[in-house]
Amino acid sequence: MGVLRGYRGLFAVRFRGTLLGVSLLAVTVFGHDRPGIIAETTRVLASLGLNLEDSTMTLLRGHFAMMLVCAGPARSTEIEEALFGLTADGSLTVSVREVPEESGPDAVGSSYVLTVHGGDRPGIVSSVVAEVARVGGNITDLSTRLAGELYLLVAEVDLPPGVDVVALATALTGVASDLGVGVSLRPVESDDL
Repeated sequence: MGVLRGYRGLFAVRFRGTLLGVSLLAVTVFGHDRPGIIAETTRVLASLGLNLEDSTMTLLRGHFAMMLVCAGPARSTEIEEALFGLTADGSLTVSVREVPEESGPDAVGSSYVLTVHGGDRPGIVSSVVAEVARVGGNITDLSTRLAGELYLLVAEVDLPPGVDVVALATALTGVASDLGVGVSLRPVESDDL
């Protein structure tokens, strides 16, 4: 056990690798896109002594969407109050909640990139990811885009040891054929990371 000084001059105690007195918080920001949202949000979080540990940010059909996981001594109500400036005009919503500390799963299988492309229609995502779930695969990242009538899905997939990848690829090809789309499943290369 050690005592650390940090996070806005507050003391935190490290016990068995965990900082005691430090919360892990999920922050989401969603709404009308405009320049400066990321800069303003992260400035406020840093001013509260929060360390940004994980994040994803994107545009969804012209709407800004950001999810952050950060650690520090601030409480969710304090963060929401500090981020009020983002929401004052009603174009953005912010939510903050404390989340439990979870260790990520040990990487024991193999990582793959799954891509699907073709004409847009309902059921593409649910049908394709059902095949991955059927073999115990875990989707660790997924993005989709619609450009006119063309639909694109890109997913990072972790497959457990022993999965018959050829059989999975065959099943995915069958589902894709039924949907009228193309599919590929390839191992992640080190330069993909």
